[in-house]
Amino acid sequence: MTQDAADLTTHLGRFKGRRLVCIGDVMVDRFIYGDVRRISPEAPVPVVRITNESSQLGGAGNVARNASALGVSVAFFSVIGSDRAGREVTGLLSELETIEPFLRVNADRETTIKNRFFSTNGHHLLRADRETATPLTAADEADLAKALTREIASADAVLLSDYGKGVVTESFARIAIDAAKEAGKPVVVDPKGTDFTLYSGATVVTPNRAELALAAGQAVETDDDLVAAAQALLASANLGAVLVTRSAEGMTLVQKDGQVDHLNAESHEVADVTGAGDTVVATLGTALAGGVGLLDSARLANAAAGLVVRRRGTAVVSARELAAALLRRDLTAAEAKVTDATTASARASLWRSEGNVIGFTNGCFDLL
Repeated sequence: MTQDAADLTTHLGRFKGRRLVCIGDVMVDRFIYGDVRRISPEAPVPVVRITNESSQLGGAGNVARNASALGVSVAFFSVIGSDRAGREVTGLLSELETIEPFLRVNADRETTIKNRFFSTNGHHLLRADRETATPLTAADEADLAKALTREIASADAVLLSDYGKGVVTESFARIAIDAAKEAGKPVVVDPKGTDFTLYSGATVVTPNRAELALAAGQAVETDDDLVAAAQALLASANLGAVLVTRSAEGMTLVQKDGQVDHLNAESHEVADVTGAGDTVVATLGTALAGGVGLLDSARLANAAAGLVVRRRGTAVVSARELAAALLRRDLTAAEAKVTDATTASARASLWRSEGNVIGFTNGCFDLL
């Protein structure tokens, strides 16, 4: 089933003014680049002469950051340690005006850091992590829950980003999902582990192929296998839909009513898949928050993921960039004579980037 890019682009206008609640494991993604010119005499490993470092919000923080880039506001719930990385998380969040952090500081936890080492030509050399992966304490959970139910009541959608570091416990997930269901708000979950009953009642979960196989306890070698595994999870875990991310093969959306849609990958130019799943969750949740249907929301998420994998590091995609990409994919959409301000602006940006000169006329063009 095809979809006009113009129709999908029109949905982007529904993002404005939306608010999300995002809950999950925040971390620091650190990217360290350097020259590799020799092997160490001490061991058969490369010697990296560091030339550049950068840090970004990772994990659930990257989900919130992606949603912010799409133009929505975010109430962000997580736990950090009383350490340097925790202060770094706080600082990075403070730079994003549309994210309101609700952070619990626990001195007994270590804030997660993922250090990724790359050569200057882009080869991934090593990843070194520091983390705590223990469940929230009752005190942490109770403190966060005070504000959580209030924020969900006034939000348009809820995102759970579970990286298995302890924030998305069974009881905390239940508080969030039950509050969202009571308020009639969609819930999008990026799952972890093998027991998806933890997310019972969620609108949609977004496992990758490997995560789906583990959770369903069955092989997913073929399309039919994948659909069968997703349908088994829908029934056993009481989920509304499963959106399976399949890397270069795109995505598959399996809904509770039996509808199955395979979405082709939007990009074959992959520079770095880091954070692509976060982009999917953020875009999917933002679209659902705006009242976009599940299938079109998945299409938008697929297009956003296709953009972010072309970039290195934990990148984000803006609504304008997404609109331009959709229009580029289907140039016939540019012939439409009636459009909204968001689409018109995206078209103008795309044409400028291609070196075109843009002229404006009113209804008297025929006289000229």
